Amino acid sequence: MVQPQPKPSLSPEEYLAIERQAEIRSEYLDGEMFAMAGGSREHNLIVTNIVRELSLHLKKRPGEVYSGDQRVRIPEIDFYTYPDVVVACGEPRFEDEHLDTLLNPVLIVEVLSPTTEAYDRGKKFQYSQKIDSLAEYVLVAQDQHRVERFLRRDGNEWLLTTTTGLESTVLFSSIQCTLELAEIYDKVKIG
Repeated sequence: MVQPQPKPSLSPEEYLAIERQAEIRSEYLDGEMFAMAGGSREHNLIVTNIVRELSLHLKKRPGEVYSGDQRVRIPEIDFYTYPDVVVACGEPRFEDEHLDTLLNPVLIVEVLSPTTEAYDRGKKFQYSQKIDSLAEYVLVAQDQHRVERFLRRDGNEWLLTTTTGLESTVLFSSIQCTLELAEIYDKVKIG
């Protein structure tokens, strides 16, 4: 009988050494790397629209907005991830001198796609809740005009608010920014 071979396990340091040289981004969890798929046109437009609007809002305020190339680490579970949009307020903290792994996001936005929706809603949200600085986790649909906000309340309690319709606005409480769904979905064809 053939014995299954154990999966090779990478340390976080080995992952970072590989990832910093790679052409394709990969997330990391518990010793394993997972390649990330590219986004659709709609996905990319939504991300760009959100980054633009949040950047304008924070232009003269402390805080930085990053698109999907900003890695975030959750040290408690050795998880490295690339949110679609991430915001750090005040002074951003990084893992090391490379300044490419953020440790203190206050807002994470994920644009849902058919292949990532279950993960973004499930495990990724569960893991992200371990970030002490995280105040808000937002899911943006690309097949309908719908934004779901999870706002941290009293430690580990999360309050869900759902906003639908292009005429609506959504408040990102963690950075005191209100966006129109019409801006989030600018140039995005749904249906």
